[in-house]
Amino acid sequence: MSLKLYDTFTNSKIKFDPIDPTNVRMYVCGPTVYDYAHVGNARPVIIFDILFRLLQNIYGTKNVTYVRNITDVDDKIIDAANKASEDIGMLTEKTINYFHDDTKYIGALKPTFEPRATEHIPEMIELIEKLIEKDFAYVAEGNVLFSSSKFSEYGKLSGKDLSEMIAGSRVNVENYKRTESDFVLWKPSKEDEPSWNSPWGNGRPGWHIECSAMSEKLLGESFDIHGGGQDLIFPHHENEIAQSECANGKKFANYWVHNGFVTVEGNKMSKSDGNFVTVNELKDNFQGEVIRLAMISTHYRQPLNWTIANLEESKKTLDKWYSYLESFNEGELDVADNDSDIMEALLDDLNTPKAISILHQKFKNCEAGNISLASNFLSAANMLGLLSDKPSEWLTWKQENMNINKAQVELLIAQRNEARVNKNFNKADEIRDELDKMGITLEDKGGETDWKVK
Repeated sequence: MSLKLYDTFTNSKIKFDPIDPTNVRMYVCGPTVYDYAHVGNARPVIIFDILFRLLQNIYGTKNVTYVRNITDVDDKIIDAANKASEDIGMLTEKTINYFHDDTKYIGALKPTFEPRATEHIPEMIELIEKLIEKDFAYVAEGNVLFSSSKFSEYGKLSGKDLSEMIAGSRVNVENYKRTESDFVLWKPSKEDEPSWNSPWGNGRPGWHIECSAMSEKLLGESFDIHGGGQDLIFPHHENEIAQSECANGKKFANYWVHNGFVTVEGNKMSKSDGNFVTVNELKDNFQGEVIRLAMISTHYRQPLNWTIANLEESKKTLDKWYSYLESFNEGELDVADNDSDIMEALLDDLNTPKAISILHQKFKNCEAGNISLASNFLSAANMLGLLSDKPSEWLTWKQENMNINKAQVELLIAQRNEARVNKNFNKADEIRDELDKMGITLEDKGGETDWKVK
């Protein structure tokens, strides 16, 4: 079975044929680093991590190049630094570290390359010069703008008609534009803003030119897959296509893959509404795999409603799976490279909900002490980036994370057991209530008392 992906350009699910099977290339738009990553930012990280893993399984680890950029010069960054009275470089470096901590926490592999925009200014200037030379860009009042009317196919990804377009986000509508849909390639910098020397004076790049320059530098003028969130289709990805194809005269990317939007408890995420959820704040109550499982339980192209209930359900599922795996000795299970059932689901446009249902069925078929079935189950889960922790560490995570005093818990349980032996049931109930307030659940079984964190 071949890999099929839903291509935004053709609006259809089509067979994936790489340009070069020995060098499969994928570019995904990464973060603009001015604040902690929220769950909407985490979705493409996880989705394209799964696609990266799948491509490596199909074509070989050394034959796949995955580029995810970092935008570290942008209006939002400048505004955030000014509001916090913080140095821009310190803000971006700090935020990049936050992002790396978060991506590691949710189990994402490192991309092959992670270029920063500020490290590729010369390539951006060179690309802009090429566009001016070919008469696809013009200089106006120190700005360089792409002339959208010169590209007859402008709007082909988003399906927008040029005559109906308005200027996109991060593009100011100014009187020096020849056409309203023209967008900035280079802009003059204000006195307190980051600035680089260019043929058009000191300034900084526009948002769109960054990805075109970095993808060309690392993947070539044409490559296989370009990915990101649906919110980037227009204007960002539309503008990338325009400037890259006009500069090089070649098709920019062969496949366009976009993940759906994320809402929180049924509402659009907004700081003003108090439902802005970051990965960092979820770390207090949920392991990274819980976030990952909750995220991939919905197909990547569908809208995702992020809820605490879904997180708690994912937590229960993983606790159950890890509890089963804990019955085996470390190293006892033989983890294969991949599982054919999970592979088949993922080859069908990354059908992670189907893959998860297969995991549930495999777990249902597992038997106590059956190494073969357990190994197959673990292999299948690993393909989704799940069950990668040691069971013992997973099952004690909450205790350590909440700084629970294990000795105190054990002492209270001993006192409760003594009270029960002495038929002092009121005292035993009081101790159970005390443990319950500490977040501890008791289970009396076979004359012994087990406990776990809620």
